Amino acid sequence: MRLPTSIRWRLQLWLAFLLVGLLSGFGLTAFQLYRTNRLNQIDGELEQRLAAVAADVRRPPEGPRPLPGDRPAEGEPFRRGELRPHPPFDRGPGFPGFGRPGEPTERWLTNRTIDLSPATRALFDEADTNGFYYAIWFRGDLLLKCSTNAPPDLAAPRHGLGGRLVRAGFRAANREVFLGTEIGDCVLIGRPMQTDLAAMRRFALWLVVAGLAVLAVGLGGGWVIVTRAIRPVETISAAAARISAGNLAERIPVRESGSELGRLAGVLNTTFSRLETAFAQQRQFTADASHELRTPIAVLLSETQTALTRERSPSEYRETIEACQDTAQRMRRLTESLLELARFDAGQEAMQREPQDLAGLARDCAEAIRPLARDRKITLHTDLAPTPVEGDGDRLHQVIINLLTNAIHYNREAGEVRITTTVTGDVSVLRVTDTGPGIAPEDLPRLFHRFYRADPARARSQGRAGLGLAISQAIADAHGGSLEVESRVGEGTTFSLTLPAIEPAVETG
Repeated sequence: MRLPTSIRWRLQLWLAFLLVGLLSGFGLTAFQLYRTNRLNQIDGELEQRLAAVAADVRRPPEGPRPLPGDRPAEGEPFRRGELRPHPPFDRGPGFPGFGRPGEPTERWLTNRTIDLSPATRALFDEADTNGFYYAIWFRGDLLLKCSTNAPPDLAAPRHGLGGRLVRAGFRAANREVFLGTEIGDCVLIGRPMQTDLAAMRRFALWLVVAGLAVLAVGLGGGWVIVTRAIRPVETISAAAARISAGNLAERIPVRESGSELGRLAGVLNTTFSRLETAFAQQRQFTADASHELRTPIAVLLSETQTALTRERSPSEYRETIEACQDTAQRMRRLTESLLELARFDAGQEAMQREPQDLAGLARDCAEAIRPLARDRKITLHTDLAPTPVEGDGDRLHQVIINLLTNAIHYNREAGEVRITTTVTGDVSVLRVTDTGPGIAPEDLPRLFHRFYRADPARARSQGRAGLGLAISQAIADAHGGSLEVESRVGEGTTFSLTLPAIEPAVETG
């Protein structure tokens, strides 16, 4: 049989199995305890009456017993004048005082009369057919005495005698117990059990009805509890379905933030927020990339169409080709930057891990960028202390060049750029500070976004795509560091590259 796929129905089935098992175990245990206690009570009453009857049976008979040598003829009764008083019964094993089978003592035992004491007779109500009854046999086949309410089919038990008590057992619908005495008597006490068996059946039926009622209530309560427990999951599933359908602004309502499902909903909401942000950035990135590529493509088409409209001089063709080459170079730089960012996003950009000195890298970058600073009449200042780090020298060189280039391009005329390196605690810090116009506070949070320009017109006119800081931040993150910015309008801007510091290498000679 295939189980339902619904979690609610699976939990309900498991609850049903658990309740059925527990109720069945409880019911069987309760019925068995009730039955055992009732039978023990009845057996105690039977054994009490058995002890009383057995005591009367064991009591020595009154009057004389036959002499050992007296042997009357077959069928001739004993005459009292031939008997004399006998001593008390010898209660040892075998009763040797009564002689052996076949002697006058055995015939006398066979024909004796058993009288129960008044106290013993009070234990039996022979007029009650549902009460206790008794029967006494001699040597298992001769009925000496029985109560009037004894069953008509009563027969002597076929068990060994010799003073052994046989525990109670069922014979048909009767509960009976018997005892064999030392002289061969068998005493049986019984009681009809129809009323008690009917009471047991009623108790069993009551247990079944009560168990079914508890099972119904348990399953109903379980259904309510499972439904309430599953409802947050259904809410999460519905919200995820709406988000999957394209509604990225959808969020899961969180009512109990401290519960397990509440924490799960919080994590999912955070994930959905990040996905929404990532998709928004992706759409913006795609739109910006398309916009950036559309301009150089339009330039290429314009230049080539102009060149093909009529014959031109070699110098004019050369100018057209140079313009197309410049445009193609700009497109190449843009596509390379996009591919570089894509590799960083995918974690596929390989990084060399070698000891480096940020001070040495900064010094090389400053020398490389000095002609550009001279053209812009920018003064470079350096304050470079040894700053050991571990990383990719080419990538760190790329970051420093980008920061210096930005500091020169976005500086005022005849401004200054200062480069410093320091070690603070367990981090190495490189700072690039300019004396430019600064960045507005509302632009700072988006400064490292792709294609973002604080001054779009000026940056585009200089052929800058707005990807340099995004790439620099990705390189810093890949090195386990960070890239931060501080700026005040009218005072300048400072970029800080922070990387984990290492112990400087010790030179051995």
